[in-house]
Amino acid sequence: MERSFIFAARKVLDLFSRPNGPKPQKLRLLASDSQGNGKKLGGITSTLLPLTLATGLCIMSSPQVGLRYLSHKQYSRRKGLESLSIIMDHVDEFSAAPVIAWLMYTRETLRYLHYNVRTTPNVNILEKCGRQKLEVLTLAHNTIMGVEPSYQKFPCLRTLSLSYVSISALDLSLLLTACPKIEVLTLDSLDIFMSDSQATMELTSYSLKDIYVEAISLDKFILEADSLVKLHLKDCALEVFELIGKGMLRFLKIDDVSVIHLDIGENGENLEIVDVSNFTVMWAKFYHMISRSSKLRKLRLWDVVFDNEDEIVDIETISSCFPLLSHLSLSYDLREAAIHYGLQGCFVLENVIVLELGWTTISDLFSVWVSGLLERCPHLRKLVLHGIVSETKTREECRMLANFTSSVVRLTRKYLDVEVEFEYE
Repeated sequence: MERSFIFAARKVLDLFSRPNGPKPQKLRLLASDSQGNGKKLGGITSTLLPLTLATGLCIMSSPQVGLRYLSHKQYSRRKGLESLSIIMDHVDEFSAAPVIAWLMYTRETLRYLHYNVRTTPNVNILEKCGRQKLEVLTLAHNTIMGVEPSYQKFPCLRTLSLSYVSISALDLSLLLTACPKIEVLTLDSLDIFMSDSQATMELTSYSLKDIYVEAISLDKFILEADSLVKLHLKDCALEVFELIGKGMLRFLKIDDVSVIHLDIGENGENLEIVDVSNFTVMWAKFYHMISRSSKLRKLRLWDVVFDNEDEIVDIETISSCFPLLSHLSLSYDLREAAIHYGLQGCFVLENVIVLELGWTTISDLFSVWVSGLLERCPHLRKLVLHGIVSETKTREECRMLANFTSSVVRLTRKYLDVEVEFEYE
């Protein structure tokens, strides 16, 4: 079957390669059995090749069909190839020779490269594709070492994504330096190793606008990025994180991050969205960090835990410091102090039109909290209530849930213009 498929694929490609042949935008070649189902070839997962003849090519799954039958001779005819994806997640090892041939024949015009293949020996992507027109590089399951920014430079690269890549902190810093126009950076599940004399990872970029960091553990991470607009940290373990910039930050998201010292410096003045979830908060320090964000429009504190049991989220302070706030989402362990002191005063959340409130453990305090916040949102349009309802409920839990439902029904009668939604887990 494999041999006949390769022969047929060659015939099709030869047809489309002729000057007067048809020029489709995309061609899919799928090896299948007599019933039209994808079939394994030599123990390898079924082969799917989406192929954009004009500008892009994607090779997936099977090395037997994926690279062997598409020889460099055939692709030397396609000098305008701009997008190349080599994705072989389920192949442990693949010969480096055909991969190098692909890169050598396409690198002069290549703008988008998605590279996820383990080769023997390892292919140095920086060496093969540096100093070219590459604008987007997505690299996964590889090792990067010995970066030389003066030689392996990416003058046009705007987006860099590294996933499950082994790299030293120094090489990562040098790689970022080699990308003078980079705007978007993704670092996901990196194996970062430090030298004996280096305990801090320092990254510097004056063009970077968007960074996403996931599943990374470091003692100290310092990011200097004057143009940074969006910062998203997820599932990271950091002792210290410091951001040095010029106040361009507009989006801050922290999700399931363990950090002892978090410092965004003077970058909070222009924040418009702050989204914090699954995070231990020292409210005084956190509030001080974002207190100058007078342009804040969305604040989300979800499943947060306070470092000090006596700390509360001061809603009155939120209303006075963030006058443009239109979307407020709160979910944390409620105590009587949080209700009493958090809602004291005659403040009004004038511009809040969407209010999301959640609980992890239902209690009578939640109804009081919802009612109190509703009274302080005169222009509210939508109320979303999130809750966790266990499969096995005690009689007391059933009673509280019933009381809460009744109280919400009464509130809906009072606030007829407010749309109410329930989202239970």
